[in-house]
Amino acid sequence: MTDSSYEALATGSQVVASALFIIALVILWRKYLTPAVLASQARKNAELADAEARRDAARAETTVAQAEVLKADDDARVIRARAQTDATRTREKILAEATSEAERLARNADGELERGRSAARDRLRTDLLEKAMQIAREASAHLDEATNRRLVGEAVDTAERGNA
Repeated sequence: MTDSSYEALATGSQVVASALFIIALVILWRKYLTPAVLASQARKNAELADAEARRDAARAETTVAQAEVLKADDDARVIRARAQTDATRTREKILAEATSEAERLARNADGELERGRSAARDRLRTDLLEKAMQIAREASAHLDEATNRRLVGEAVDTAERGNA
C-alpha cells in the first residue's frame, strides 16, 4: 500500500466519519433536541396564550368596572335629584305649616286684642259711671228740693225715651 492509498483511505475514513458524525448529529437532533425545542415552543405558546387570556380577562374586568362606575354615577345623580326633590318638598311643607301657624297666631292675637279693648272699654265705662255717680252724690248733697225734683224728672224722662 502506498502513501497515496493511505491518504485516500484516511480521506475516505474522514469522509465516512464525518458522514457518520453528521448522521449521529441528525439522529440526536431529531431524538433529543427537536422534542425539546417543540416542547419549549409549546410551553412559550401556552405562556403567551395564558398572558393573552389574562389580558383579555383584565380588559373584560375593566369594562365591567367602568360600567359599574357609570351605574354608580347614575345612581348618585338619581339620589341627588331625589334628595333635592325631598328637600324642596320638606321646605314647602315647613313653610306652609309655619304660614298656617303664623296666621292662626295672628287670628288669636287679634281676638285677644279685641277682648282686651272690650275689657278696657268696660273698665273705662265703669270708671266713668263711678266718677259720675260720685260727682252726682257730692252735688246732690248741695242741691235744694226743687232742683233735685227737676233733675230726677229729667233723668226719668231720658230713661223712658231710651227704653222706647
